[in-house]
Amino acid sequence: MTLFDILQPAVPIGVNLPALLRDWREDTMNFLRHDAPKIVLVLIASYVLTRLLRAIARKSAEVHVRKLPPGVSVQQFRTVTSVITSVGVFVIVFVAALEILSLLGLNLGPMLASAGIAGLAIGFGAQTLVHDFINGFFILLENQYDIGDVVRIAGVKGTVERMSLRMTVLRDEDGTVHLVPNSAIQIVSNTTRDWAQIALRVTVAYSEPSEKIITLLKQTGEQVRHDPAFAEDFVSDIQVPGIDRVGNGEVEYLMLIKTRPSKQYAVTRELRRKIKECFEQNKIQSAGPGRVYVVDQGTAKAS
Repeated sequence: MTLFDILQPAVPIGVNLPALLRDWREDTMNFLRHDAPKIVLVLIASYVLTRLLRAIARKSAEVHVRKLPPGVSVQQFRTVTSVITSVGVFVIVFVAALEILSLLGLNLGPMLASAGIAGLAIGFGAQTLVHDFINGFFILLENQYDIGDVVRIAGVKGTVERMSLRMTVLRDEDGTVHLVPNSAIQIVSNTTRDWAQIALRVTVAYSEPSEKIITLLKQTGEQVRHDPAFAEDFVSDIQVPGIDRVGNGEVEYLMLIKTRPSKQYAVTRELRRKIKECFEQNKIQSAGPGRVYVVDQGTAKAS
């Protein structure tokens, strides 16, 4: 065997090489004349539809952001618009890819079956991620909380610093950052939605006249309510329903304070200070040695 025989292309016996090349040339020319323009047309159409969809979504967002109803936030609207646009782009690209594959003469049946099996396997492996995105979508769609709200989710409480379809980022009172996957959120407790309420329980000695204590508490509440530094923080007048508990030589009086979101802490601190000053000026006795006047939500705090 010579070197020429080794380098010569292997052609099956009985095959006419010139005829084979001629057939390939004819198939190529037919593809370029008929199928290639269709493929180019599909690519151009998908590109134009994608750009058109994004332009419509962008212009729609710019117009409707100025006309949003009070219950819808700008971030909520833009996020939902972005999700819908992404789904639309995916559908356009997917349909264009199927059309191009069919023009190339590929049998889509086995490919779709394989893609279905692969998609099923990926779905089982990524079901938590899918759950994250579904939960995140409904959190934003229903406006369950916004950036800056103080919420309790998945057993942690803090201020919402960042949120997406994947997770929510909270920062608690001591500065710790919590990354909460949206799939772990089952119950949302939003402490800064519309208004906040604090229940103060004021404890004094049993011997103190009830009417006097209630009058002093109402006067103190009105004083803080009309203080220019705090007047804008209230959403209603301070209520003093009366005696909440009697026992062990003491009487506990209840005060209810409704404030704007996140303003309840400064307001209640000022109330405790004013109540302490008022009781000292009027010689009101506390329940006993070591006891304090004001108890907040069942936790004793010195006024």
